[in-house]
Amino acid sequence: MRDQAAPQGAQSALRAIRLLKLFTAEAPELQLAELSGLSGLNKTTTHRLLQALLSEELLDRNPANSAYRLGPGMMALGVQALSSNDLRLRARPFLKRLAEETGETATLEVPIDDAMLILDEVTSKYFVGASGNVGTRWPIHATSTGKALIAFEQHGPDRLRSTLQALTPQTITELATLEKQLGDIRRRGFAETIDELEEGFSGVGVVVRGGMGEILGALSICGPSQRMTESRRAQLGATLCAVATRLQPRY
Repeated sequence: MRDQAAPQGAQSALRAIRLLKLFTAEAPELQLAELSGLSGLNKTTTHRLLQALLSEELLDRNPANSAYRLGPGMMALGVQALSSNDLRLRARPFLKRLAEETGETATLEVPIDDAMLILDEVTSKYFVGASGNVGTRWPIHATSTGKALIAFEQHGPDRLRSTLQALTPQTITELATLEKQLGDIRRRGFAETIDELEEGFSGVGVVVRGGMGEILGALSICGPSQRMTESRRAQLGATLCAVATRLQPRY
């Protein structure tokens, strides 16, 4: 992962932000001792930062066990970020069309450190289909969108952890093996995940670029592996490449 130098004088702000990032879907509530241990900060400093976050309603406390959790201020910021995100607004019609034409789930995702965050999603028309929900984070190395980003972003491989988590028996956990795929991804323009994130789940993904060619995020089409055959993945990959080209602004 990238290790960027902190701006001078911003230590307290960065520490507070890192505390907020410790809350996940798997750990929605954390005690003071847990936050101190996970952040590497002593309890006094952690408590001081938590009180500041509470005062701005970015954190809340569970009255039953005094555990900390994300507060209404964070929810408001999240809604505001989604509603004002230009990429999401521009991509929404394309996601709807992709879902309608393919019958599968279409997503718009953006990178957050070593994960891909679902920024928007239009779900499958089938009873059995893929669904991750907006705001869900997936490990970057096990997703088609993450692989596409790693392949095309200049410093994409720097986002990878030194140890890649095995989510299924098919998950690529060796950096050398993953790197071998990057050339194929660059050549064909899209990436694949096949039973790597979850058994029975497959998808294809492409990067989305801005007007200057910079990578803004990624699009994917995903669904049950039984429907996502090799030939269909190739077809959907070509479709996504065409959509990504139409989505890129022309200045």
